[in-house]
Amino acid sequence: MLRPVRLSAPASTPVSLAEAKSHLRVEFDDDNELINSLVLAAVAHLEGWNGVLGRCLVTQIWRQDFGAWGNGCLRLPFPDVTSVTVKYFDRDNAEQTVPAEQFEILEDARGAFLRFIDAFAGPSLYEDRSDPVQVSFAAGYGDAAAVPQSIKQAMLLLIGHWYENREAVNIGNITSVLPMAVDALLAPHRRVGI
Repeated sequence: MLRPVRLSAPASTPVSLAEAKSHLRVEFDDDNELINSLVLAAVAHLEGWNGVLGRCLVTQIWRQDFGAWGNGCLRLPFPDVTSVTVKYFDRDNAEQTVPAEQFEILEDARGAFLRFIDAFAGPSLYEDRSDPVQVSFAAGYGDAAAVPQSIKQAMLLLIGHWYENREAVNIGNITSVLPMAVDALLAPHRRVGI
């Protein structure tokens, strides 16, 4: 499977600037730019292809490319898929679209996958492309309000830590990870074994 490509970023972040400032107990606006960047860093740390959760938080559009039809099933990189468009490049390298009634979106313990109906005979593909089958899809919990509160709380803890500790090292202090904090909040939502 090739690396997925994000086509459209989410419309908002799971945690707003106002929520982050409230958590940090910051009442002034001087640090708004910094706090916004910390919110974005927390999102990047958690979601997407490289994120520790291995899933999308707020709905966004991605494309996964495939080199073949895949025995009637195409595994998508994220769960919580709500819509899918399947395009392919035919023998003449002309882009074609597979009608939606030719496949269904299913989800198992490993995440979402696309299953073609039994009558679907995958058309011949253009041979000089590594990506002749392209699946575009929306993935995520929905809007920011639909993101589980435990994920939002973990984000706020990360933002708070980064706001208070702006350097990469801590000299002269004993540090430790708080039990039942970020890792415990994220564990139920983390995808493994992709």
